[in-house]
Amino acid sequence: MNNYLQIANAGKLYLIVGLVLAFVVGFCIFFLIRSYRAGISMGMDKKILRRAITSSATFTAIPSISTLLGVLALAGSLGVPVAWLRLSVIGNLQYEATVAQIAAEGLGKTLDSAVLNMSDLVTILLIMTIGIIWSCVFTALFLKPYTKKLAGKKNDGSVKKHGPSFSSIAMVAMFIALCSAFIGNYVADFIVYGAEVPILTAIVSAIVMAIFEYLIKKKGHKGLESFSLALSMVIAMAASVGFAQFFGGM
Repeated sequence: MNNYLQIANAGKLYLIVGLVLAFVVGFCIFFLIRSYRAGISMGMDKKILRRAITSSATFTAIPSISTLLGVLALAGSLGVPVAWLRLSVIGNLQYEATVAQIAAEGLGKTLDSAVLNMSDLVTILLIMTIGIIWSCVFTALFLKPYTKKLAGKKNDGSVKKHGPSFSSIAMVAMFIALCSAFIGNYVADFIVYGAEVPILTAIVSAIVMAIFEYLIKKKGHKGLESFSLALSMVIAMAASVGFAQFFGGM
């Protein structure tokens, strides 16, 4: 382990991150207890409440594999504590990896511990933090009018009868933009540098997700909804290893 990773994985950082996450977990437990007691006071059956808690925990475990994969992916370049914190509290898997890569490229480097130093790490974390903090700010200031837009409501509170809701338009536009940015980058790397692995991995991921969507929507396997993202990532990552071995050996 080089000196950069030794500092990025220092025991003090683990302690700080552990304290932050303990605070967050404490709040989760607090609200869980309050919600359980509220359900009891409303006359809900204790067995139903316990079943809801158990099923929620079960269906959260598998989808969280995708987050764990993100932690492992970022840990090699940013250190375990930073990756652990970012993807445990407010971070998003797609956002964290993308912004970290953009920040590293802005510094004229790649997201690789072999070329990064502590100044680079601080800069990358600052950019990641500034970029994501606005979700908290905008939620606090504009959530109420925004929820009306999501529900397709007018200013007087009535619901629009015709046309798609704002939420459907916004989500489709966001995913089109996100996919365009990633696919465009992969295509450019393939054309300019002959990098086949990223674009082939993206194709495999898209095919696997399409199969899951078919099974969920056409065949009625609704239980796959919670696992489709994680399984698509795992299969695509496994395929990328095979592609790297194949093209690297040619």
